[in-house]
Amino acid sequence: MKHEYLVVSCVSGWIYLAVAFTWSSVLLAGTVEADLTALATGDHRAQASADRNEFRHPVETLMFFGIEPNMTVVEVTPGGGGWYTEIIAPFVRESGRYYAANYDPVSPIEYYRGNARKFVDKLAENLELYDHTVITVFAPPDKTDIAPPGSADLVVTFRNTHNWLDAEESGAEAAFAAMFRALKPGGVLGLVQHRGDTSKPQDPSGESGYVREDVVIGLAQAAGFKLDARSEINANPKDRKNYPEGVWTLPPNFRLGEKNRDTYQAIGESDRMTLRFVKPSS
Repeated sequence: MKHEYLVVSCVSGWIYLAVAFTWSSVLLAGTVEADLTALATGDHRAQASADRNEFRHPVETLMFFGIEPNMTVVEVTPGGGGWYTEIIAPFVRESGRYYAANYDPVSPIEYYRGNARKFVDKLAENLELYDHTVITVFAPPDKTDIAPPGSADLVVTFRNTHNWLDAEESGAEAAFAAMFRALKPGGVLGLVQHRGDTSKPQDPSGESGYVREDVVIGLAQAAGFKLDARSEINANPKDRKNYPEGVWTLPPNFRLGEKNRDTYQAIGESDRMTLRFVKPSS
């Protein structure tokens, strides 16, 4: 594959990754499940990423959300690593579109700036898969133009809701409003989040990483969404949800280092809600 140029530009708060190059395309054949499985286990993914499939069930999760290869899909906050980007972007590359609504590259916070750069670098390393990706800026409550209004068939976000609770005032409300605005009538919001203990009050800062399911549903409904379905695909009954470093005590972060590592490894990744919402048609 010969690359002729790579341009990353920012226009009116939008970042576009554009590339022109010569290549020979290989169309994925078979069912949606087969294509997603091939991408989830593909050689383009680092082994550490593929190892997380056991806990994150990407094929089952995306099929529950109803993804199809001809869809316009927006992923809200893929982060620096783009774990789901590795699956979604090439899946819709030929006949759909993938928007990555990610961190602000000019944020005053270095964590956000650094991960925004890291994500762009990741795409540039494998343009054969990621050349059609459109990167937009998502930094609620102020920067929330994640895609053209009414353009998306599917918006997905994975383990991010706690960050919006911890954002500036009304950050969570602004986030759900942005996702609602981006979707077509009848479009779907697919959301995965560390599930909090319903017997305890919700920490308004989301500091532990856990959010109660009823809180998430309430935020979505307040934005205009209708809850369509729930799944236990990403449930983990072993998760006690009461750790010194919150959800990041568990794998893959292991914030306590070697302290009780075997115990946390045996628990696995967090217990997660998997919710499908719909934007009403009228």
